[in-house]
Amino acid sequence: MFEIMRRIEFDAAHRVMRHESKCKNLHGHRYAAEIFVQDMSGLDSLGRVIDFSILKEKIGGWIDECWDHGVILNTEDRELIELCKRNKWKHYRMLSGNPTAENIAKELFGVAKLQLEQTQLLVTRVRIHETPNCYADYFEWTPEQLARTDDE
Repeated sequence: MFEIMRRIEFDAAHRVMRHESKCKNLHGHRYAAEIFVQDMSGLDSLGRVIDFSILKEKIGGWIDECWDHGVILNTEDRELIELCKRNKWKHYRMLSGNPTAENIAKELFGVAKLQLEQTQLLVTRVRIHETPNCYADYFEWTPEQLARTDDE
């Protein structure tokens, strides 16, 4: 089995409601998303899982449209949502929960699965680097992985 990864960088602002420190304030990051996928049907005739540019187009295109140079908000952040609406900022996206690296990774995992559903690829993990030194991974165990764990 092969696994590949595509890294996609983007800039976005967020704030973490009820944070105990300065992250409670609106601020921005140069995020890096790493999307890991495995082949489900073997390598193609060129010896690849998939052309990396397809991952960039499908997932990077969604990131460009929805997150890049935008604001990622908690659906409960009424004050900031109203500010975006009042100023007619069109480039904001809401998450159910705080826009932490963990929740952003989970959201992008779901997006990647949808973007790649017409392929024979399995999204295995999404890693979000909030800074060069800090990241969060999100993954879901597949039934095959659970079965292998049970056998061990």
